[in-house]
Amino acid sequence: MLAYGAGLGFRALGERHCVGARGNVCPLGAVVPGRSTGGRCAECARLDRAHSVAADTMADDPRTYRVYLAWFGPGLVKVGITGEERGAARLREQGAVAFSWLGRGPLMAARRTEEVLRAALGVPDRIPYARKRSVRGQLPGGEERAAEVAELYGRAAELEGRGWPESLERLPLEVVDQVGIFGLDRAPAPVRSVRELVDGGVVAGRLVAAAGPDLHLAVAGGGVVVLDTRLITGWDLVAVPDVTVPDMAVPDVAVPLPVSAPAAVQDDVRVPLIDIGGGGVQGGLF
Repeated sequence: MLAYGAGLGFRALGERHCVGARGNVCPLGAVVPGRSTGGRCAECARLDRAHSVAADTMADDPRTYRVYLAWFGPGLVKVGITGEERGAARLREQGAVAFSWLGRGPLMAARRTEEVLRAALGVPDRIPYARKRSVRGQLPGGEERAAEVAELYGRAAELEGRGWPESLERLPLEVVDQVGIFGLDRAPAPVRSVRELVDGGVVAGRLVAAAGPDLHLAVAGGGVVVLDTRLITGWDLVAVPDVTVPDMAVPDVAVPLPVSAPAAVQDDVRVPLIDIGGGGVQGGLF
């Protein structure tokens, strides 16, 4: 666990290798591209997805599932499903700024409801992380966020009896706002994101916010840089030397981190970056 305000820093070494699938090592030991967020070769990615709920290969799954509406920013709303026993973990993993449950029931009923809502409401089942990042630093107030979720919930509820499976129990509207959990209400807006790691590349700064797989790192003279932790998998990482990092007012919350980090590190980013929202690329090491 790493608390907001703590330093995080590492250097990537060598090549990035496939992380395998379903707990199994990649039989090929394949090298994967630095920009891949999956961190798997084509064969392992196929195997991993074949056993996922999204692949619809588990029709007899006896568990209860929930359908949700997730809000990421103005006009960025998606519908999805998650296992009830996971609670809101899936919404935190996706970086949903606000959300509400819609219903609960068997897997195939939840899946059918998801499809009905996507078609009737014109909302997708996934939103690219680049789009989420582009609006994350300019979010409207809490009331506006809740109102947009509530409006869409009302439209979804009107579909009961018109394609909504009878075996799916509708749940009452209850908007959950996660801005505070993510630290987005007390951190500067991000300006750039890491495009990829490279051999010898350094990423170091102070953690000021975290949403989904994205860590927001404050870097002296460089504002806030976003690191998608999915870009880390498959790399050999070593901690950078301990030094003081810039102090900032950040929320006192701990977040899980996939790599170990020293308490204080040199604030530095020497990997290719891309402007958030603008599409411009800062190429090479700098």
